[in-house]
Amino acid sequence: MKKYLLIIGLMGATALGTVTLRADGTNAPAAAATTNAPAAAPTPASTNAPSMEQRLESIEAYFQNSDPTATYKDTNGNWTVNFALGPSIINTNLSNSTAAGTNVSYPGAGHNAWLLTSTALVLFMTLPGLALFYGGMVRKKNVLSVLAQCFLITGLVTILWVFVGYGMIFGGTGNDTSDPVKRLADMHTEDWVSGWVGNPGVCWMMKNVTSAPNGNYSYWVSENVYAMFQLMFAIITPALIIGAIAERMKFKAIFVFMTLWMLIVYFTQGHAVWGINGFMNGVWNAGAKIHAMDFAGGTVVHMTSGYSALTLCLILGKRKGFGKENFAPHSLVLTFIGTGMLWVGWYGFNSGSAVAGDVIAANAFTTTTIATAIASFVWPMWEWIVKGKPSVLGFCSGAVAGLVVITPACGYVTPQGSIAIGIAAGTICWFMCYKVKAWFGYDDALDTFGVHAIGGTTGAIMTGMLARNSVNPNFASILNAGTTKYVNDTLFQPLVWEQVKAVVITIILSVVGTVVIAYITKLLVGLRPTEEVEVTGLDESEHGELGYHDV
Repeated sequence: MKKYLLIIGLMGATALGTVTLRADGTNAPAAAATTNAPAAAPTPASTNAPSMEQRLESIEAYFQNSDPTATYKDTNGNWTVNFALGPSIINTNLSNSTAAGTNVSYPGAGHNAWLLTSTALVLFMTLPGLALFYGGMVRKKNVLSVLAQCFLITGLVTILWVFVGYGMIFGGTGNDTSDPVKRLADMHTEDWVSGWVGNPGVCWMMKNVTSAPNGNYSYWVSENVYAMFQLMFAIITPALIIGAIAERMKFKAIFVFMTLWMLIVYFTQGHAVWGINGFMNGVWNAGAKIHAMDFAGGTVVHMTSGYSALTLCLILGKRKGFGKENFAPHSLVLTFIGTGMLWVGWYGFNSGSAVAGDVIAANAFTTTTIATAIASFVWPMWEWIVKGKPSVLGFCSGAVAGLVVITPACGYVTPQGSIAIGIAAGTICWFMCYKVKAWFGYDDALDTFGVHAIGGTTGAIMTGMLARNSVNPNFASILNAGTTKYVNDTLFQPLVWEQVKAVVITIILSVVGTVVIAYITKLLVGLRPTEEVEVTGLDESEHGELGYHDV
C-alpha cells in the first residue's frame, strides 16, 4: 500500500510541476497573485489541514481530468479544510474571472501544455493556412488582398476579444437572474441576456482572467490559456467568409462588416452554444432550452460563417465577368500547401477542444484523421467518375470538407461513426459545389457555402445520429432530462431533434444578422469597389502592391 501511495505521489509531483509544498500555505509565486483578487474568503468550516488521502485524490483527479476540489467539500459543497494549515494543490492566492472565491486550483502542467500547443495550431490554421488556401484559389491580381484581409481580421478580432468578446461568450458564472436591472448592474456574475449574451464587464480588457483555471470550462487549464485558445476560433470564423466574397469587396467594407458581425452574430452564437448557461449548451447547462452539442464549432464556426457568406455574396452580386472570363485558381500549389497546414492545425482545433490531454482528446484526434482522410479520397473519386479526372483541387476541397463535417462530432462519435461522416462529407459537399452551385448560379467564389455551411449542417445532424455513450463519459451524468435520455445509442435518438432545432436557430441568426449588417455597412462605406478597381485588381488598387511582378 505504501509503495502504491508513493508511486502516485511521485507521478503527481511530476505532473503538477507548478506546485510547491511549503507548509505556510504561501506556495504561489508572487507573479501569480492579482490585484483584482476578491477579499479573503470566509474561514473554512474546519481548521483541519488537507489529509494525505485528500491530496492523493486530487492528484487522481488530475489524471482523470475531473474536479480537484471535490474531495475538500462536504455534500453541501462547503469547504471542510483550511489550506493555510498545510500544502495542497488548492491555492488561496489565485483567483479567476468568476470572482466566486479564492479557493481555486493550480493549472495542471500537462493539460495546460496541450492547450498551449493547440492554441498555436489553431492560429496556424488562419496564418498561414487559410490565407494560402484561399490565396491560391483567386486570380493573381487579388492574392495579396486575401492575405491582407486575413491579417486584418486577426488583429481586429483580437482587439474585440480582449475588450468585450471573451466576456460576451464566457463571462458570468451561470448564476443568472430574471431581474434585468440586477443583471445589468452586477458586472461580476450575471449575463446581460440570459442564455444568449454574456457580460463583457466580467472580463473587460481581460480583467481577472489569470493563470488560475475557471472551473466552468476546465478544472486544470489556466483561464488565460483557455481565453487565447477560444480567441483563435474567433479569428478564423470571420476569415472563412472571405472565401465567398473574394475579389469584389472593399477593404474598408470588410473592416466595418466583420466588426459588426463579430459583435452581433459570433459572440451571440458562441455564448448560446458554449457559454456555461448557454441557451443551446446541452452538455454543461442542465437548464438549456435546446440540448444540442457542438464539440468544436460546427454551428458556432462553420454554419455561422457559411450561411453568412452565402447571404453576403448574394447581396454583393457576382464578380465582373463571372461566367464569361476565366476565374481558375492562379496557384494550386499555394492551395495545396494551405490545405496541409489546415489539416495539421485542425488537430488543435478539434482535439484541443477537449480542453485537456485526456481520452476525449485522443478520440477527437482519431476521428478527425479518419473522416478527413476518407473525405479527401471520396471527393476526387466522384470527380473521376463524373469528369474523368481527379483534380488536386478536389483532393484539397475534400480534405477541408471532412475536417468541417467531423468538427462538431469528433469528441462524441466512435471511429466507426467517423467513417460514415467522411463518406458524407466527400459526397454531399462535392455535390453542392459541383451541381447545386451551377443550378442556382450564385457566385460563391471559393465554395465557402458548399463546404462550410452545408458541411457544418451535415456534421451537426450526424452528431445527433452518431454520438455514443462509450465515447464521452459526460453523457451519463449531464444529458438527462427527467426520464428522457438524449443519447441512447440509436440512429434516431432524441439528440437528433435537438440538433435540428439548433441548426434552424443558427441559420436564422446568421442570415438575418448578415442582412442587417451588410446594409448598415453599405450605408456607411459602401460594399463594392468601382469596376475599374475590380478589373485592375484589389492588390494594386487597395494595397499599392503586387503579389507577382511579371518579367
